[in-house]
Amino acid sequence: MTRPLLLLDVDGPLNPFRSPLAGLRGYTRHRMWPTVWLSYRVPDSRRARRGLRVRLHPAHGARLLALPYELAWATTWMHEANTMIAPHIGLPADLPVIEWPELFARDPDGLSWKTRHLIDWAAGRPFAWVDDMITPHDRAWVAAHHPAPALLLHVHPRRGLRARDFTTLNRWAAGLSAEEP
Repeated sequence: MTRPLLLLDVDGPLNPFRSPLAGLRGYTRHRMWPTVWLSYRVPDSRRARRGLRVRLHPAHGARLLALPYELAWATTWMHEANTMIAPHIGLPADLPVIEWPELFARDPDGLSWKTRHLIDWAAGRPFAWVDDMITPHDRAWVAAHHPAPALLLHVHPRRGLRARDFTTLNRWAAGLSAEEP
C-alpha cells in the first residue's frame, strides 16, 4: 500500500505563534523573512527589518520522519518551508510543496481557503492534514467529497504539535494498514 500523505502547515502546528511559553517546552526562537509575510508589511518598516519571530522545536523533524507518511508542505510558506523551516527541525529540504493558486481566497461555501485545493492535490489518496485553521465544516466537506480516508487534525496555535498529536497520526495510519486486505 502507498503510504498516506501528511500535509503540514507551519504556523500553528510547527510554529505555535500564540504561545507565550513555547521556549519552556523546548522550542527555539528564530527571526525569518518569508516572502508572504513581507508582502503584508511596509517595506523598510521596523517590523519588516526585524523579521517574523518563529518558534520551532528541533525534535519535530525526526518525529515527523518516523511517522508512516509521505510528508508535504501545505502552508503559505510554500517552497520557503524547505529552505527556512526544514533545516531548523531536521526535515529534508526537498519535500513536495502545495502551490496555492491564491492565498487566503474566500471560499463560497465557507471552507478554509486550503480545503478544496488540498483535495485536488491529494488526488484520491488517503491523507492527514495538520493545520490550525480546520473547522467542522471542512471535515464534513472532505468526508463528502474525498473518496479515500482523510484525517483533519486541528492543532491549536498556542500549543503546536504535541505528543498526543503524533500518537493520533500514528494510530490513524496504522488503522489504514489494518484495513488493507
